[in-house]
Amino acid sequence: MTMNSDTDKSEIRERLAAQQHEIWAHWMQYLFSVCTENDDGTYIIPADKVKRWKYQLDTQYTDLTEDEKQSDREQADKVLEVLGSNERP
Repeated sequence: MTMNSDTDKSEIRERLAAQQHEIWAHWMQYLFSVCTENDDGTYIIPADKVKRWKYQLDTQYTDLTEDEKQSDREQADKVLEVLGSNERP
């Protein structure tokens, strides 16, 4: 991938930012879907999810299970799609 100008960099930056927002929004949608909403608008995260996510948070990528790595790869592929869309023949 070649970036020829500040305009190219700015456009790629915006596309990457939009992709990151989509990834974050999808994650938040999932997070809220597994939580219990209280009457006051707060949410409770189930203990099993907290335990799993804390484990993943404290684990290096190389030590994750293949399923966990695959999930991260799928997110990386979304970024690669944006970067690949900038290639010129």
